[in-house]
Amino acid sequence: MEIRKFKETDAKEVSDLITRTLREVNSKDYSSDYIENDVKVLQPEHILERSKWTHMYVACDDNQIVGCGAIGPYWDKEDESSLFTIFVLPEYHGQGIGRKIVETLEQDEFFLRAKRIEIPASITATPFHIKMGYSYKNGINEPDEEGLLRLEKHR
Repeated sequence: MEIRKFKETDAKEVSDLITRTLREVNSKDYSSDYIENDVKVLQPEHILERSKWTHMYVACDDNQIVGCGAIGPYWDKEDESSLFTIFVLPEYHGQGIGRKIVETLEQDEFFLRAKRIEIPASITATPFHIKMGYSYKNGINEPDEEGLLRLEKHR
């Protein structure tokens, strides 16, 4: 297993990985309309655009991308950052890949410069992020109007 920086040529494979994971895993917590709206947004062009203002990483098993994650500034703040787009292929869940991706993101310069890191987490991913040391922002443990839970970690 290798974690490396995202390359532009990874965009379609990352988009396909996200689409599959949303449909197979996140669909237990969200409506099909919600999932398909996310799928429409998270196309290769969007992944490429996100990679321009974040540091994106991919986890590879041989030559297959099996996970991804990104970290970037929180609303252009120097002392706050956000984690984004953390996904692992369903058949690779429970093998520590998500943990390795988050640990990689937590060694990135965007993390190291931040006093606070926020995650706009899906209902599905919230238990994982809590295990990784994140907690509910302002104690709010219900999804917001976007259907996400805001988690954070202070350093």
